[in-house]
Amino acid sequence: MNKRSANIVLVGPPGSGKTSVGRRLACVLKHDFFDSDFEIVSRTGVAIDYIFDVEGEEGFRKRETQMLADLCKIPNVVIATGGGIVIKSENRELLKNSFVVYLSSTIEQLVKRTARSKSRPLLEQSSNREKTIRDLVNTRDPLYREVANAVIDTTGKKLYAIISEIKKVVPK
Repeated sequence: MNKRSANIVLVGPPGSGKTSVGRRLACVLKHDFFDSDFEIVSRTGVAIDYIFDVEGEEGFRKRETQMLADLCKIPNVVIATGGGIVIKSENRELLKNSFVVYLSSTIEQLVKRTARSKSRPLLEQSSNREKTIRDLVNTRDPLYREVANAVIDTTGKKLYAIISEIKKVVPK
């Protein structure tokens, strides 16, 4: 695979900064930006928590896989994925044709960043957000690392510093 022309896909747990970093990175690189969750909402016309309520997590994951497949066909884009994109082996296979950056962060930082969020169904259903985030990270971290071409720790870093680190590792 030619990584030079590959899309850049950001993976990581909820609150790791995928959307914020992706949007800014796309601007800096002069690429189009897509957030897979936003695109699902745009395509279906309903919020993700509604999809979870009606179709369950499995229904949402099917939509997520289709969206990832569609977005990966567009050349030279930056894609921010949902935190659970790595769960399905089919998605991990799709990611092999992109340059994948895993945005990691401490549990404390993730809890802080998701504290006011009302659009994260797996966190909203939880009575203990910190435990839920810890469990998600423990389960998914090996999968994020499996697909990642680079791992960037976003803990306590400003947006421009994260972008700078990504620019250093992305093939020119």
